[in-house]
Amino acid sequence: MKITEVETYILKSKLDRPFAYSQGWVQGRSTVLVRIATDEGIEGWGETFSVGLQPPEIAAAAINSALKPLIIGKDPRNTEVLWHDMYVKTRDYGRKGVVLGAISAVDIALWDICGKAAGMPLWQLLGGAFRERVQCYATGFFRTEGRGQTDAMASEAIRHSEAGFSLMKVKLGFGVDDDVKVMSAIREAVGERSKFMVDVNHGYGANDAIRLGRALADYDLLWMEEPVIPEDYVAYRRVRDALDIPIAGGEAEFSLFGFRDLIASQAIDIAQPDICLAGGVTALRHINVLATAGGVQVNPHVWGTAVGQYASLHLIASTPVTHYALYASQPLFEYDTSSHPFRTALVENPLEHEQGWLTLPQEPGLGFTINREFLKENALTANIF
Repeated sequence: MKITEVETYILKSKLDRPFAYSQGWVQGRSTVLVRIATDEGIEGWGETFSVGLQPPEIAAAAINSALKPLIIGKDPRNTEVLWHDMYVKTRDYGRKGVVLGAISAVDIALWDICGKAAGMPLWQLLGGAFRERVQCYATGFFRTEGRGQTDAMASEAIRHSEAGFSLMKVKLGFGVDDDVKVMSAIREAVGERSKFMVDVNHGYGANDAIRLGRALADYDLLWMEEPVIPEDYVAYRRVRDALDIPIAGGEAEFSLFGFRDLIASQAIDIAQPDICLAGGVTALRHINVLATAGGVQVNPHVWGTAVGQYASLHLIASTPVTHYALYASQPLFEYDTSSHPFRTALVENPLEHEQGWLTLPQEPGLGFTINREFLKENALTANIF
């Protein structure tokens, strides 16, 4: 089998109502999809990470200019070989950021092909599923006005609870006092029937992150996510040493090399690689091994279209529990509830939770069917099929 085509599709959509997290305002959603075709008629799809703050054209250029020449004519089933070739050939200017996101998209598409060629869902090709269903947590609580939205956040928590979510991740980082007021209102709204994580999106230094953690000490949080900037492992370690709350991080980290250093620093309890950014399926396999040996649980970050959601679900299903026990906590699926026009319409069979749970796809590869009409109408590039 040989790769014959590599095509990229840029998707952009301006939000009717922008929303904020601790780092700024999100005005729209965007992504880059990649389609890889073979001489045997099998095609695979991948996606690169985009938060709507960086131009997706950069990732598309990296795929078309740097990565496409490296894989055309190659056997797509040689995933490990192709991953390392893409990485080492871009090492001098890549290693992190957009280039790793581009490698991620290509790698996901290659694994999609592998699953289809083998007639297996990806989770089975990866060695099997540790769990037949995956519990979701609702991620949201973005601000449409900024501070002082306690009532709106409480109302959102009620909506998630009524939809079947018993786990929720709340976006904080708007000032410790405002954060505490928001969490108090949310807990009062849904009571003890829900459990929470909080995500600061590296909006604080170590001192304020510790103050926030101590103020929320009696909330029994499942984790505090990105309390400080991703580069500062020392600050991470300070926060972890000061609090009893599990510390999560890694959505802004890349490849086995970045996670090697993050895990070795003993800065986190939970590693959160994003499959669409950290290096794809191949890289997450590497990271799982490092994390298991380093005593850290992997719980991938999920933020993207249906393509990224499907890829993440397969990886979560095949991710082992690091601290095994009869009733060990299992990896969870981050279910984005914010506005995203490409999450459901992009595929003909979008992932829909049932009372806060997802069942595993059984179809070969990633398991979705692209809605080609939607892509033709919305892609900003000309190379449509």
